[in-house]
Amino acid sequence: MAFYYEPTAGGAYESLQRIDRLIPHGASIRSIHDIAGNGLIVTALFQLVILFLGRQFRTNWLIAWMSGILFTLTAIALSWTAIILDWSQLGFWRMRIELETIATIPAIGATLQNILTGGSGINSITVIHLYTIHGYFLSIIALILSVIHLGGLIRQEMQLKGAIAEQSQESQLVS
Repeated sequence: MAFYYEPTAGGAYESLQRIDRLIPHGASIRSIHDIAGNGLIVTALFQLVILFLGRQFRTNWLIAWMSGILFTLTAIALSWTAIILDWSQLGFWRMRIELETIATIPAIGATLQNILTGGSGINSITVIHLYTIHGYFLSIIALILSVIHLGGLIRQEMQLKGAIAEQSQESQLVS
């Protein structure tokens, strides 16, 4: 989609319409992208609930916990930065409300709002900033965190299997 998307206030909506109409399977690719993004958030939250309900609070699970929480927050941030990227009425007004909420953060709100918008309201600069954050910065962070999280989970499962095998051997020796 990045090859055909135009991150400007005037061109974002039209470029998405072109992707849907002119690119082979463009509408399907956009739908899969949208479903995958929402599925990522649901899966990340579900996995954290499973870890919580499984009472995996030991310190050796710290990497899995921290990377899972940061990955979930990154997935939510990816969804948040995509609000304005279609340059629709709904996206525009949602972003306006979100930016007004950000502006109320004490000490840094106004500065953060200016960074996101480019300083002069919601326009092409805002779309470019959020597209860059969404398409590059957060995507790379999400990829790195998913690898760290998966590695942490695999490591913990291997340790758990090793502990179970060791416990089984000890019980056989006692009997």
